[in-house]
Amino acid sequence: MSKPKQPRRLADTEAEATVRNMRVSPRKLNLVAGLIRNQPASSAVATLTFSKRRIAQEVRKALESAIANAENNHQLDVDRLIVSRAEVGRSVVMRRFHARGRGRAARVEKWFSHLKIVVAERAQDAEREAA
Repeated sequence: MSKPKQPRRLADTEAEATVRNMRVSPRKLNLVAGLIRNQPASSAVATLTFSKRRIAQEVRKALESAIANAENNHQLDVDRLIVSRAEVGRSVVMRRFHARGRGRAARVEKWFSHLKIVVAERAQDAEREAA
């Protein structure tokens, strides 16, 4: 029997925010999460603000929560934050039935997802290279 997987520890320069049971499929949420991975935090917030996808506003709220956690709980510099990880996971699946012709039924699956956003503070030397 395998050991249970231990959660990954955060470094001193990282902060996270987690949203559980978002009413969107993991595939759709992963498309939005892919837009902000490895982006500077301010750029990622702007991208999500103007995204046309419905779930982007909830992802933006989660990102802003991670930024606030970094500032208030870990005393990190907000101007040097980047989105180091945006992990999407499966949650529950609600199964419903849709009536079809001739007395048959079709299954409708309503997927839920988990989202975990980790922001990290960029090192000073990496910041100079980017400029």
